[in-house]
Amino acid sequence: MTTPSEIKAEILRLTRAYSQALHKANLPASESELSFNAGVSSIPYAGRVFNAEEVEAAVGSTLDFWLTLGPEGEAFEKELASFLGVKHSLLVNSGSSANLIAFSALTSHKLPAHKRIQPGDEVITCAAGFPTTVTPILQNGAVPVFVDNDPITGNALVDRFEAAFSSGKTKAVMLAHALGNPFDVATTLEFCRKHDLWLIEDNCDALGCTYSMPVSRAHALGFKENSPGIPYNGTHITRYTGTWGDISTQSFYPPHHLTMGEGGAVNIVHRAGLKLYAESFRDWGRDCWCPSGKDNTCNKRFEWQLGDLPSGYDHKYIYSHLGYNLKPLDPQAAIGRVQLKKLPSFIQARKDNWEYLRNGLADLEAFFDFSLPTHASAWTPEGFVWDDSGCTTDCSWFGFMLRVKPQAPFDRTELARHLEDKKIGNRMLFGGNLLRQPAFLQLRKDRPLALRTLGDLSGADALMNTALFIGTYPGLTKPMLDYVINCISTFSRDALSKGGRI
Repeated sequence: MTTPSEIKAEILRLTRAYSQALHKANLPASESELSFNAGVSSIPYAGRVFNAEEVEAAVGSTLDFWLTLGPEGEAFEKELASFLGVKHSLLVNSGSSANLIAFSALTSHKLPAHKRIQPGDEVITCAAGFPTTVTPILQNGAVPVFVDNDPITGNALVDRFEAAFSSGKTKAVMLAHALGNPFDVATTLEFCRKHDLWLIEDNCDALGCTYSMPVSRAHALGFKENSPGIPYNGTHITRYTGTWGDISTQSFYPPHHLTMGEGGAVNIVHRAGLKLYAESFRDWGRDCWCPSGKDNTCNKRFEWQLGDLPSGYDHKYIYSHLGYNLKPLDPQAAIGRVQLKKLPSFIQARKDNWEYLRNGLADLEAFFDFSLPTHASAWTPEGFVWDDSGCTTDCSWFGFMLRVKPQAPFDRTELARHLEDKKIGNRMLFGGNLLRQPAFLQLRKDRPLALRTLGDLSGADALMNTALFIGTYPGLTKPMLDYVINCISTFSRDALSKGGRI
């Protein structure tokens, strides 16, 4: 081995061997050869799923030592945008940063005045969920207006939107697809179109979910075709979540559908000009759009005159927004490119695992309320029963949510502790009712007009008090899932036999 390429090839050969020896616990269930030791082995609610390919990609990129976002990042952005069928995808360093950049882009002074979100403007969102779906609204000086959640889907009650709307103040709707369950896209879009509002989709938990609506309804909203790779059935338009609104976000933190360790993305759905504003806020607020390491893309680097700067001031050092530096590293993007190739199988595994759990727990409906996809009215072993809206959803589930019924002989916390004792990872529905979190209580105390609520938020409280979720991620094997089902079933029936309430 005398040349750099020969040395690199040997390093990568050893890297593959090292990964195959060390990372057996991180393989997809379909590749795993590890035995599961019930009660001894832990079952995380989520985790990194990878093999030697991702490790080799990370090491190979690091050896090239570009480090800052570069060729791997540029390739990943194009590949993700192509997968989803959006105009552009822009890599950032986390899903929370993606939400911040997506929202900030809509505050740009370069937008028409009536579309620009400014301090004091209102944005409709829902009460229960993850805080960084909401905090960018506050961080930009706008006012979140909280509507209640439907405990069955985890999503916003869309019939509350009109009551939440304030003419001249409301500028946008910003919602997450809760736990990989799409919100009511059709009704939300119709509301946004009626009032000329932005729709920001937090798609961090929902990569690979699809939403279908009748062709006539989709055409009325301006949608003519499916997302790439989704066959057209002649009656419905089907698109991935994150491709219906104006701008959307992804997270690539380890529990999510694909991972870079840290990382996220902003998707520019159809208004290509938003890319420049989002990119500016991501990259220090600069006006220049040259990629890192490249100069003079516009071919007039020294011919600009902006602000009160002298004519010819270097465009790379002109700042049109008060921005940030929220880029990830190129080795992260190299990992993401490998993960993206595996995404279809990861999505299917999440669907299959959710169905396996639902079938296995079907006889516990006296103890639990189970989630339903948006537009579903019931679950059967043969499939979901859909409502009469004509819309359907296909969920790439982030987790399997259980809500403990009031008459159950145990409460949610007792169940959570039992699962923890049995080494079964579980989580609440993120922050629950965010209005009851310390940060939001303090905000209301310090600045009572900083936010607005609609109604008593009883659905969000129900999720906060009764819900938890367990894993559906692709690393779960059938013995793991069987153990989870058995533990929940045994716990429920033991509690009942001890004189419970049912």
